[in-house]
Amino acid sequence: MTEGWWDLAPKACETLLKGALAARFYYVFAVDYTRGGEWSGRSLMCTRDSEFTIRGIEDCLARGYDRNGFFEVDTGEQKSWTIQLTDPNRAEAPAKP
Repeated sequence: MTEGWWDLAPKACETLLKGALAARFYYVFAVDYTRGGEWSGRSLMCTRDSEFTIRGIEDCLARGYDRNGFFEVDTGEQKSWTIQLTDPNRAEAPAKP
């Protein structure tokens, strides 16, 4: 099942899935509509432009959905997991003590 979209503020920390994780592997696709760019991968799944919950990853276009590549996150069977999306083209300022 694929779900989306969540509108997140830059540099914010948000909980998208509440409770203990139910699987080891999760897949992420994100788009920065403000500055441009996206976080994607090779695992193709169905999406659409508005909020969605889509069952199945086959025949996306034939079923009227878009298809995007998601990247895989291996949680190592942890009960909770945090992922930070950063801009790979922008150098971050060094952390201050």
